[in-house]
Amino acid sequence: MERELRIGRKVDGTIAFGEEIRIELVRKSIHLMVGFVPTLAAFNLNLTLGLLASGTLMYALSESLRMSGIDVPVVSRVTALAARRRDSGKYVMGPVTLGLGALLSLLFYPNPAASIAIYALAFGDGLSSLVGKLFGTVRLPFTGGKSLEGSLTCLVAVFVASMAVRGEILPSLGIAVFATAVEAMPLKDLDNIALPVLTGALATLLL
Repeated sequence: MERELRIGRKVDGTIAFGEEIRIELVRKSIHLMVGFVPTLAAFNLNLTLGLLASGTLMYALSESLRMSGIDVPVVSRVTALAARRRDSGKYVMGPVTLGLGALLSLLFYPNPAASIAIYALAFGDGLSSLVGKLFGTVRLPFTGGKSLEGSLTCLVAVFVASMAVRGEILPSLGIAVFATAVEAMPLKDLDNIALPVLTGALATLLL
């Protein structure tokens, strides 16, 4: 009965559990797509920078239009599907900061640091949120409600990504621990910038 209440209906005025997961799946699917950026950048860096910049600008414009009551086909619909309760009636900044995080990583850092920074954003942040929503039970203090399970997922994801890029255990572990600490900070959408930029800076020093 309790499970049915969580999934099937609103409980005490909060979004039903199933609806929260649907929203998070849409949001983090977009996050995970950023994982293709390093591959595209290896093929053509300037093209990748151009696509990220133009895509971020186009989204920012479409979201401004949406806030003015003008829906942009596809973009406004996806934005509505991915909007959290805290975004209701507000400008949804997540895709803007996501694009900027990947763009700044490519501009600031050489490889392998840039790739690791973007993988931390795509997989560390993306997967940790999903795991936290689905399985998180132990809430970490001073993190705005983030879970131990989600943070451990971030740690593993960044470590595996760093090992795949460079294959050095101790530096990869240090980068993963640092990225996990940054991801756990209650920065809301700004973590899309802070996580890759700070992780890339450390990766540049260690690798």
